[in-house]
Amino acid sequence: MNPERFGNSPKGASRMFRKHANYLKLLLGAVAFLTGLMTAHPAPPPELARPNILFCLADDWAWPHAGAYGDRVVKTPVFDGVARQGFLFTHAFSAAPSCTASRAAMLTGQAPHRLEEGANLHCFLPSRFAVYPDLLEQAGYFVGHTGKGWGPGNIQAGGRTRNPAGPQFKSFDDFLKQRPEGKPFCFWFGGHDPHRPYEPGSGLRAGMNLEDVSVPPYLPDTPEVRSDILDYYFEVDRFDRDVGEVLRRLEATGQASNTLVVISGDNGWPFPRSKANLYDSGTRQPLALRWPARFKKPVTIETFVNLTDLAPTFLEAAGLRPPADMTGKSWLAWLPGKPRPAADVAFMERERHANVRVGDLSYPSRAVRTREFLYIRNFRPDRWPAGDPEMYRAVGEYGDCDNSPSKTLLLEKHGKFGGLFQAAFGKRPAEELYDVRKDPHQLVNLAGPAHSRERQRMRALLDAWMKRTADPRSTVDDDRWDHFPYFGTARRE
Repeated sequence: MNPERFGNSPKGASRMFRKHANYLKLLLGAVAFLTGLMTAHPAPPPELARPNILFCLADDWAWPHAGAYGDRVVKTPVFDGVARQGFLFTHAFSAAPSCTASRAAMLTGQAPHRLEEGANLHCFLPSRFAVYPDLLEQAGYFVGHTGKGWGPGNIQAGGRTRNPAGPQFKSFDDFLKQRPEGKPFCFWFGGHDPHRPYEPGSGLRAGMNLEDVSVPPYLPDTPEVRSDILDYYFEVDRFDRDVGEVLRRLEATGQASNTLVVISGDNGWPFPRSKANLYDSGTRQPLALRWPARFKKPVTIETFVNLTDLAPTFLEAAGLRPPADMTGKSWLAWLPGKPRPAADVAFMERERHANVRVGDLSYPSRAVRTREFLYIRNFRPDRWPAGDPEMYRAVGEYGDCDNSPSKTLLLEKHGKFGGLFQAAFGKRPAEELYDVRKDPHQLVNLAGPAHSRERQRMRALLDAWMKRTADPRSTVDDDRWDHFPYFGTARRE
């Protein structure tokens, strides 16, 4: 060592040694600090990085029609298996009891009333409303769908060049073959089952028995209705088998552990007083979720959720921050069993379903559901809730109710089943209130003086939500949805 490098004296050399020693201490301290950070906050293991997302959606499948919920007739081993491996939700609700609006809410994470034309069946979803498949694609995901995606409606009229659910593929297998190596994927499997029409007698021919059917009290308990329900079950079974094929293909890729799988339905089953109605039979959905790499223990979730929450949940799972305009909230923070900050409450709504009223009129309604009550506000009680008694443009008489043997029976024998006919097709008051604990099928309206306190409390909940989410019905109430285009095919008898 040359002393001259540190000055001409031993004293200068000593100062320089102390200076470099201090630098060395600082360097070693920084290394120790960074090492501590890495130890305290280790990087996520590779299997938790950017999961695949597989969403399997049935068309008109309602709660509680799955084995996991105790249904004794329908066979859903695939759905039940996913529930056993992950989470079974007992109180999941669609945002709307209508295909197009419900799916738009799932894709955008926004309440339908915020989506303008997107709240109507057979309309369009304006491109200014972001959808989670596009956001995931921009973040590096390979996205696609097969079967029924968003809709029915006109994609191009909304300024879009593809279905909001993503590019269309012939099958999940075809999608996987085209997926670039190393890219996480997001896939929407849209089943067409159990949407009508059904093949009459298909359930009976499959070996199901009429005597095993549990007929809800809002339908006539007749052999025709029981057989109609079995035909619906036949298609639920088929959807479950189709999902099983998709999951088997996923297993073959070796990536099932780090794939977030969700199975659900878009709205209620296609029977009178169900689909297109804000009762539980029109909005309450089956829902199961699994993500083995992140959640190891199966749990039954009784917390209320809305399928509007799917978009922010998927985005957060992918490491993205959901956009601020999403009214839905991610489930990931509380799924492992942590308390959810919000109360158990769900909000639902509807605007124009099919175009079945003279003047292209909607039947606007909003609803709030708690563990104790369902409250519905009908904004235009002078209109027919199921559509005009005479066919206007689509479907037929009372056209918001799909044509079926069950509907035909009520129409042809309304003298015999007058109360049920009125419950399905008759006009309704401006307010409805149901005690869901005593009246689970919501048939006894309590919106009178004897229950004014409960009615006012529920209405206050609904009004606050409408205001918080900027619902036009809370301020302007200008029937704008009546004037939006309808791209559905007109039916002429």
